[in-house]
Amino acid sequence: MPLAAPVAAEAAPSLPSWTVTPTGVTAQLRGLAAVSGKVAWASGSKGTVLRTTDAGRTWRQVAPPDTAALDFRDIEAFDADHAVTLSIGPGESSRIYRTDDGGAHWQLAFRNPDPKAFYDCLAFFDHRRGLAMSDPVEGAFRLQATDDGGRSWHQVPAEGLPPALPGEAAFAASGQCVSTSGRRDAWLATGGGARARVLHSQDGGVHWRAAETPLPSSASAGVFAVAFRDRHHGVAIGGDYAHPDAPGPAVALTRDGGRGWQTPPEAPKGYRSGLAWRGAAVLAVGPGGSDLSVDGGRHWRSFDTGSFDSVGCTPRGDCWASGVNGRVARLTR
Repeated sequence: MPLAAPVAAEAAPSLPSWTVTPTGVTAQLRGLAAVSGKVAWASGSKGTVLRTTDAGRTWRQVAPPDTAALDFRDIEAFDADHAVTLSIGPGESSRIYRTDDGGAHWQLAFRNPDPKAFYDCLAFFDHRRGLAMSDPVEGAFRLQATDDGGRSWHQVPAEGLPPALPGEAAFAASGQCVSTSGRRDAWLATGGGARARVLHSQDGGVHWRAAETPLPSSASAGVFAVAFRDRHHGVAIGGDYAHPDAPGPAVALTRDGGRGWQTPPEAPKGYRSGLAWRGAAVLAVGPGGSDLSVDGGRHWRSFDTGSFDSVGCTPRGDCWASGVNGRVARLTR
């Protein structure tokens, strides 16, 4: 089905394309931060944190020292110099580092002391306030919050979180299991249990409400990424990474801030792990390719078959994607 009824063939919406940039690494890059058309950060396995300031022509490995065994699944960057990155894993493998000089020096801001906790992703409301999400501990999701740009973290009281379902968890597939909009709204994406859910907070992460989505859920399936254009309009995407070609639904939409979720008329074919808004359009990526929706997620068109794990866009529409074998690309027309 076409996205719009064209008057003539030439009027059909043009599709973008990815321009792959040479990173020089083979790590799987699931963490991505798009700062501008020239500046981006990417992070991933083998202790990899990369930074470019020349639109991807060159990349520098700027990871914290002595972290080659860590897997940096998420990175949030405020500009070319200031960034926060999260490594995943049980216990002390889950860590958060911050740099203020483009990766020349790093501060270890958080080292997880609980062997039962496993942090998956993080997101910021602004340059100071952010949240980091762990899989459930003793029946409740574990959250850390920062008020100073990621330099220090404190645990959010569990009383404000709904009970986790048996087997429920987050997926550290693209650094997008936490999403924010504005100064107070945040969402958590889940799967793994009997139902795939999205949790929503309207007070900066203190209190949360859970809503079910129509996406399938199992040990390998659920919502992998959630992204909001504003506090009302959002998209949840995922599927089953163990069966990436399984029929969906792999996409759900909300117009009420996440209280209710509906399946759109069309969806990308198969599992997708990353999402990003580009104005009113939405980009989705996964191991099976990239897709574009120009109507807020209702209809989709495939435009690339290469494998990516994460995607991010700036407010000005500069978009980047990252994934397996050190792949990072810029979006071009």
